[in-house]
Amino acid sequence: MNLDHTSLRVPRSLPDQSKSAPFKEHAADGHLIGGFTWRHPRTDLERPVVIINAATSLRCRYYSRFADYLFANGLDVITYDYRGIGESRSGSLKGFKASWSDWGVLDFEAVLQRAQREFPGQPIDVVGHSFGGCAAGLGASGGVIRRMVTVGAQFAYWRDYAANGRWRMLAKWHVLMPLLTALCGYFPGKRLGWLEDTPAGVVRDWSTPTPRYETRPSGRDLGELPFSRVTAQLLAISITDDPFGTVAAIERLLGYFDNSECTHIRIAPEDIGEKQVGHFAFFRSEYRDRLWPIALAWLQNGQLTVDTLGISPNLRFNSPL
Repeated sequence: MNLDHTSLRVPRSLPDQSKSAPFKEHAADGHLIGGFTWRHPRTDLERPVVIINAATSLRCRYYSRFADYLFANGLDVITYDYRGIGESRSGSLKGFKASWSDWGVLDFEAVLQRAQREFPGQPIDVVGHSFGGCAAGLGASGGVIRRMVTVGAQFAYWRDYAANGRWRMLAKWHVLMPLLTALCGYFPGKRLGWLEDTPAGVVRDWSTPTPRYETRPSGRDLGELPFSRVTAQLLAISITDDPFGTVAAIERLLGYFDNSECTHIRIAPEDIGEKQVGHFAFFRSEYRDRLWPIALAWLQNGQLTVDTLGISPNLRFNSPL
């Protein structure tokens, strides 16, 4: 299996942010979280505000074109970076303390509270890519989330990786990545073209070989897992050639959202006229007309039909879990 679509090189030019306004928000521990807001000039209590949770070590700017699309279709949008990444990085990551739990319990929660404060009375929805789907279940205020869309969302349990590339992925993400992190004091992903530079604590969470989130290094500090606070209508989108987002991986995470009504759809690249899509490509602008309407329809209506989406009838539904 070619592993090109399990890594991501930082784009040479970042999307135009002219439609959005930057912000800074303090997390509960005082750390400053940076991001962007797309806001319509007139308040509408029927209009949802959508928080986009990034994948592990992707900058929030990667999702800007998707945010533009949601905004153009009448939604308000917030994107942000987790601590140590992009707009929320303030210096060297050597010795910098951050974990997956920090990204959800502190950073996502801070943005969730900001959304409630800045858009009072409006429904709050979440789009979570990869780990971003897990982060959406870690906020103390998760009960306010109305609807969620996750894309390839899982927490990197190596036995759930696609069988035909599992051992190479294990070597790359669970052996080489933590080894380089131990040598450098952080993961130098940007230098390698493997995502962004990443705090050592996040790498420990990613690379620990356990099928349960609560037994990851930072998961043990959570006590009672907060996922059950989320009662949102949840649509999980997975792509059949995503080596991270296998059925086992997606449904393992969905099992934590035990108070949410979950719908899982599997899309094959050939369903949309492609040879491959993989783990990252969903949010690229070439899928504006073929994949993005799926997420938009769910955020707007909380339901999907093949006829109204105008997509291939080969789309497979599994609802509810």
